[in-house]
Amino acid sequence: MRKLTYFVACSIDGFIGDPNGDASSMMRYVDEEFLEFLKTEYPETVSAEGRRVLDFHDAPNQKFDTVIQGRGSYRVGLDAGVTSPYGHLREYVASRGLGESPDPNVHLITEDLVGAVRALKAEEGGLGIWLCGGSQVAGALLDEVDELVIKTYPQIYGSGMPMFGTDFTVTDFTLDWVRTFDNGVLVRKYVRQR
Repeated sequence: MRKLTYFVACSIDGFIGDPNGDASSMMRYVDEEFLEFLKTEYPETVSAEGRRVLDFHDAPNQKFDTVIQGRGSYRVGLDAGVTSPYGHLREYVASRGLGESPDPNVHLITEDLVGAVRALKAEEGGLGIWLCGGSQVAGALLDEVDELVIKTYPQIYGSGMPMFGTDFTVTDFTLDWVRTFDNGVLVRKYVRQR
């Protein structure tokens, strides 16, 4: 069974973006040390364009071969003319409003998101599935999330888009490891208690 990992950036107070979903203020923390961590440990989580610009476009995927994101997360790239932001992965976008996919590499999940994710998790293969984002998508998939990798940036938002857009529920995870960076970023990995 493949794992679904919610690999996400957030503020200290648990927001993945401001009330409109914008998280661009976090980008200033992607310095040389942190970028080296991403390139080495999670290269597939850097966009295809970022990999090209940073000259590691041929780096093999380490953890994931598939990415799932919500329409809002996908729209950021789409509005900039990028129809396949993670072309080095199989891309799925959960959306009822896109109509049809703007790119042959991007598959739309228009209904039964949980069923689609369960089918992806049941596939044979050594690499996992990256839940890229979307507060509502993460909330809908909470019961399917096997791991959390949370990149916490040293900022307080006060309000905004929470990591999980869901009703109140207690879900237990166990801390697996923590990595700190000189710029104040903290990355933690949690494993689901089942």
